[in-house]
Amino acid sequence: MSITLNSPLDMHLHLRDNEMLKTVAPLSAKSFSGAIIMPNLVPPVTTKEGLISYKNRIIDAIGDNNFIPYMTLFFKSTYTKEFLKSIRDELTAIKLYPAGITTNSEGGVSGFDIEELRETLTAMSELGIPLSIHGETNGFVMDREAEFVSIYEKLALNFPELKIIMEHITTKESVEALDRFENLYATITLHHLMITLDDVAGGMLEPHLFCKPIAKRPEDREALREVALKAHPKVSFGSDSAPHPQHAKEASHCSAGVFTAPIALQVLTELFLEHSSLENLQAFVSDNAQKIYSNLKVPTKIITLEEKPFLVPNKYGDVVPMYAGKELKYSIVV
Repeated sequence: MSITLNSPLDMHLHLRDNEMLKTVAPLSAKSFSGAIIMPNLVPPVTTKEGLISYKNRIIDAIGDNNFIPYMTLFFKSTYTKEFLKSIRDELTAIKLYPAGITTNSEGGVSGFDIEELRETLTAMSELGIPLSIHGETNGFVMDREAEFVSIYEKLALNFPELKIIMEHITTKESVEALDRFENLYATITLHHLMITLDDVAGGMLEPHLFCKPIAKRPEDREALREVALKAHPKVSFGSDSAPHPQHAKEASHCSAGVFTAPIALQVLTELFLEHSSLENLQAFVSDNAQKIYSNLKVPTKIITLEEKPFLVPNKYGDVVPMYAGKELKYSIVV
């Protein structure tokens, strides 16, 4: 049995930089036709020059693969409308991080005073630039995303013309917020569709499954699966694939991030087949995203998967992937 996907997209991807970029970028570029690239480098991407330079490094790293990196800026409340106009043609979205909440987010937003954010968010609304958000407070780790829903609601009410993407949602509360506001959308990762906190810490600690937002309860996973498997029109696939070198994951201060880029489509295919929802996979991995981000230029790319065992490598370079050493049921036809 073979399955064909047209121009699959990853709407939330970390490629890092330098040698790590060279290792992981070709893996995403092989499977996907494009991806929204996160800007939380060190230092973060905050200027036109920085954005274009990073884009060029990505293009160099992917080689001959037919793949477009959709670029983002790290949110700052000081961006003016004139600046955003000058970069609009190169910019797909702006990513907002609460300060210190995840990897390389120290320069993010502290507090969510609407008036402090108004100039930039109004300019984004007028220019049609989506706002993507890592939605967590600094509260108890299992409650952080649910607590952030009230901030999503405040932003949605104050900026009704602004498309707000709730990134890598993990809770039933976030799923429920989707339909309360016309301008709220969401991405869902592979790992949050597959695991709960029990898989991370219920037995021996599994550092390569540790991520932020942390995996939640079974009922939260079921809420995510409900909208993903039905390809809810406001939801799209975003891997949040986040590579770290093995020594940074297998450490006392374990880095947050799950590396899924090389296995995402294979595992999603199996999941959707198991739940008799294969007809919705195309929308989840491409069609919905193209409607949400209506200005995307998407390369034509056909990805074919076949029912043939795929043994996940133990490492790609120095990065351990999810399901390392395990056999998947589906392979991408090369």
